[in-house]
Amino acid sequence: MSGASQAAAPGPRLHDRTTELAALARLAARVDAGTRGVLFLTGDPGEGRTVLLARAAADFPGTAYRIAAPGHRAPWSGARALFAALAATPSAGRRALRRARGADGLGAAVADLVAESESESSSGTGTGTGTGTGTGTGTGTDPGPPPGSGSRRSVLICLDDLHLWDAHSRAALTASWQEPGLPRLGGRGHGVRVRVGWLLSAARHHRFPDVPGAETVRLGRLTPAGGRALLSDVCPVPPVPWVEGRLLDEAAGHPGVLTATVRRLSPAHLTGTTPLPRPATDGAVLAEVYGGLMGRLPADSRRLLAVVALAARTASGGPDAPDAPTHGIGIDAVLAGARAARTSVEPLDGLIADGLLHRSGATLRFEDPFLGRALLASAPGREADPRPGRTTDTVLARSEGHRADRLGPPAAVRALTPLARGRSQLVRGLATLANGPVMDAHEAFLEAAELLRERAPVEASDARFLAMEAAWAGGDVAGCLAALHAGTGVRGTERDFAEGLSAALAVRLDEARAALARVVERDGAADDPRLLLRAGSAALVLGDTTAAARVHARALARARAEGRTALLPRALEHLAYAELRAGRYSRAARTAREGLRAAELTGQDNVAAHQYAVLALVASVAGDGKAVREHAGRALATARPHGLVQAATLAEWALARDELGRGLAAQATARLVPLVRPGPRGGHFALRMLAVPCFVEAAVASGRSAEARAAAEEYAVWAAQGIDRPAPAQLARCRALLAKDEESAYWFGEAVRRHDSCGNDFERARTLLAYGTWLRRRRRPGDARGPLRDALVTFERAAAEGWAEHARSELRATGGATGGTSDPSAARELTPQQQRIARLVAQGATNREVADRLALSPRTVDHHLRGVFLRLGIRSRVELPDVVGRWAAASGSSAREGLH
Repeated sequence: MSGASQAAAPGPRLHDRTTELAALARLAARVDAGTRGVLFLTGDPGEGRTVLLARAAADFPGTAYRIAAPGHRAPWSGARALFAALAATPSAGRRALRRARGADGLGAAVADLVAESESESSSGTGTGTGTGTGTGTGTGTDPGPPPGSGSRRSVLICLDDLHLWDAHSRAALTASWQEPGLPRLGGRGHGVRVRVGWLLSAARHHRFPDVPGAETVRLGRLTPAGGRALLSDVCPVPPVPWVEGRLLDEAAGHPGVLTATVRRLSPAHLTGTTPLPRPATDGAVLAEVYGGLMGRLPADSRRLLAVVALAARTASGGPDAPDAPTHGIGIDAVLAGARAARTSVEPLDGLIADGLLHRSGATLRFEDPFLGRALLASAPGREADPRPGRTTDTVLARSEGHRADRLGPPAAVRALTPLARGRSQLVRGLATLANGPVMDAHEAFLEAAELLRERAPVEASDARFLAMEAAWAGGDVAGCLAALHAGTGVRGTERDFAEGLSAALAVRLDEARAALARVVERDGAADDPRLLLRAGSAALVLGDTTAAARVHARALARARAEGRTALLPRALEHLAYAELRAGRYSRAARTAREGLRAAELTGQDNVAAHQYAVLALVASVAGDGKAVREHAGRALATARPHGLVQAATLAEWALARDELGRGLAAQATARLVPLVRPGPRGGHFALRMLAVPCFVEAAVASGRSAEARAAAEEYAVWAAQGIDRPAPAQLARCRALLAKDEESAYWFGEAVRRHDSCGNDFERARTLLAYGTWLRRRRRPGDARGPLRDALVTFERAAAEGWAEHARSELRATGGATGGTSDPSAARELTPQQQRIARLVAQGATNREVADRLALSPRTVDHHLRGVFLRLGIRSRVELPDVVGRWAAASGSSAREGLH
C-alpha cells in the first residue's frame, strides 16, 4: 500500500462500460457515506474484469488495494495473499491470519490491518507497494489529516478472480461482509476510522454469496462503436474498412477475443495487403482467451464439454461448420457420444447449474459459443487429416450416436447399438418425466430397461424404478406392475421392493410388509440417492411416514453432497409428500417451496406441478383460500395435459377442503366424488382412501348420506390395514357424522381418544370442531364450548386462520368467549393443580421455576399449562395475568396465592 501524497496513475481506457462505471461510482458513494459497500463483478474470460478492477482502483478517491488470486488453492491461501498486501510487516500479516482463523474473524483482522496502514500513511510512514501471494498493489491519493486526530478514511479492496480463491478464505470473506460493523471498521488504538468497500470479480459460472445490500454487475459485449474504439487502441495501424468489418463480425463484441485476434495479425493483414486467415478468430485465438477457464475445469467436466461441442458441430454439418456450438444438440446424442468416448456424464448437472451449458427441454447448448469453439480447438481427439486444411475428430468417429444423427431418424435407430439405444431411451424418458406426458416416459423407461438388462444392469435397475415412478405419478396400477415385473431374475432389495410393492398394489399387505421393511432397513442406510429414494417410497407404502421423511431427507442430503442438481427436484418432491403425509404441514410447505425453485431452475415442470399441489393442500390446512386456488390452478395447468393423476388429485382435494371450510359443502362433495371413485376414471389409487373422510363430512353436510355411508364402509376396511395412523380416528369421526343421537356422541368421543395417539393435531382439531358443532346444534352450548375452544386454540397455533374463524363463529353461537374468558367461574373448570400453575405463571414464573416449586417435571407443567390455555380459551401465558387478576377480584383473594 502507498500512503504517500501522490497522483494516481490514470486508469485504463474502457469502452462501452457506462453501466459498469456507474456501478463503481455508486460503490464509492456508498463507502464514502458509510453504508455497506460490496460490488460483485462477473463476466466471461477476456471480457475485462481485471481491467475494470484496475480502473476502479485508479479512480477511487481514497486508498485502493488490488489483490489477485493466489497461485494455488491451499486452505487460507487467499487470506494470506490479502493480509500480505495489507500488512506493514510479515509478522503483522501472520497475526492477522491467526485472528481470521480464530474467534475474531476476518473482518476484525482486516479492520486492524487497514487502520494501522492508514495511520502510518497519515503520519508519512507509508510502506510503499504491498505484495502478497499473487499480486497485491495499493494506490493512494489522499494523505489525510494528521495521525491521532480521529480521521475517517475510505479504502477500496479489489479482489480478482474470486472463483480461484480457496473455500476457507471465501467463507471467511462472506462472514466478514455480513458483519453488522462492516461499513465502518475501526482499528483498535490507531486513531483512524476506516470505511471499507469491496470490489470482487469472478468468472460468470461462479455463484456469489448472498450479501445484504450487495450489487452484482454482469459485463456485457461491446457494441460496434465500442469495438471500433477498441480496435483503434490495439491496432498498430488503422485497419481498412473491410478488415475492420470482418474483425468486428468474427469477435462478436468480445473485447478479449478481438484483442487476441489483432495480436496475431500483421500490419499487412490490417491494411488488406495480405488476405486475412479464414477465420481470423480461429481456434488458437479462442484457446488463448479461454485456456485459463478450460485448464481450471475438472478433467471430467472438460471432456464432457468437448463431447457436447463435437456433437453440436457434427449435427450441424461436420468439420466445415465452425460455429456449430452455437446450435443446440439433443441430450441423447450427447449421452451416446460420451459413452463412445468413455466420458462420464456425471458433471452434466453441475455444468448446467454453473451456467456453462443451457438446457431447454431435451436440448443442450453453450451459453457462450466461443467456449464451445475453444474446446473444439483443444479437444484431445483432434488429429491431422491427410487432406490440406482438414482435421479428423477421432473421438467423434467412434461415436455411433453422432453417426446416427447424420443418417436421420429412421437410420439412427438402426445405427445405434442396443446399449446406446437403451441409454438413449433412458435419457429420453428422463426428459419426458421432467416435462412431458408421464406415461410416455414410462414406455421409454421400460424399453430402456429391456435393452440395458444384460448390458448395464445398474442402469436397467434405475430405468425400472423410474418407470414405476412415472406410472405411479400417472395413477396407473397396471403400469406400476409392468415396471416391477420387468426385472426378472433380480436379487436383493430390488427384488424385495418389486415383490413387496406388487403385493401392496394387489392389497395383500401382509405379504408386502416384510419385503418392504427389508428395503427400508437396507436401502435406507445407503449413501446412494437412488437407493434412498426407493427406500423412502417403500416406507410410505408401509405407512411409516416418519421413516419416509427421514430417508428422503437423507436422499436429499446425498444428492446435494454429490452435486446432482437434476436429482434435487425429485428428492424434494418425495420429501415434501412424506412431510405432508406425516402431518408436518409447515415443513412440507418449506420443502415444496424449495423444490419448486429447484424444479423451475432445471426446467422440470412435472415436479413443479407436484410441488404446487402440495402447497395447495398445505394452504387448505391454513384456510388461505386465495393461495389454495392459485397453487391448485398452477398444478392442474400442467397435471392435466401431462397425465399427472397424483398431482391433480392433491390439487382437487385441496380445492374441496377449501370449499368445505367456507361452508360450500355441496360444491366440495361434487368435486370429491371423482376422487374417491374406484377405477381408471377415479382419483389416484394411493390417495383415494385418504380423501374419504373429507368426502364423508362434505356429503353428510350436503344431504348425500347414502354415498357417504358407502364410502365410510370401504374406508373401514382400508383403515383396518394399519397403513395410515390417523385413519382409525378419522373413521370414528365419519361414523359419528353418520350416526344419530347418543351413538354420535360415543363415536366423537372415540375419535378424540384415538386422535390422542396418532399425532396429527390438525385432524384432531377438525374432529373437535365437528363435535362441538354437533353439540351446539343439539342445544347443548355448555358442552360444546370445551371442544370448540380446544379446536380454536389448535387452529390458531397452526396458523389455520380460516378454520380458526369457523371455530370462533361456532363458539360465539354457544355464547362462549373467543378470547381470554372474563367469566370468573372459569377457574372452577380447572383442576386444583392447574389453578396453582396458572397463578404461578401469571406472576412470571418459568416452567422450570413452577416445576421446582410444585415438585413436578417441566414436561408435566407444560402439559397442565396447555390444558389451562384450552379450557380458558387463551393462546399464551401473556394473557394469564389478566385472567387471574379477574379471579382474584371476584373472590377477594390475593393474586399471589400459591406463591407462599
